[in-house]
Amino acid sequence: MAWVALIVSGLFETVWAAALSVSRGLTKPVPTVVFVVALALSMLGLGYALRTIPVGTGYAVWVGIGAVGTAAYGMVALNDPVSAGRIVCLVLIIAGVAGLKLLH
Repeated sequence: MAWVALIVSGLFETVWAAALSVSRGLTKPVPTVVFVVALALSMLGLGYALRTIPVGTGYAVWVGIGAVGTAAYGMVALNDPVSAGRIVCLVLIIAGVAGLKLLH
């Protein structure tokens, strides 16, 4: 159950980062509320997961999920640059996260 909580909290990290981006410096009410709620859920899930998952592994997986999700969101929804090099780097992050899970 801790791994499920960790993965879901990593996805909430992507949500809060995206909401922060569109909130225009926390000046738009709806994205700001989404940011605050997603941030709280992300932290609660991470805290729960770290009860049983070592902090180094848990934090790295959480950040990896959030980083890849946020980068993908930026490329798809915000017209961030897409290149082969960026995709390779994201795949390497995914491989590292998977490796941490498998070697846990």
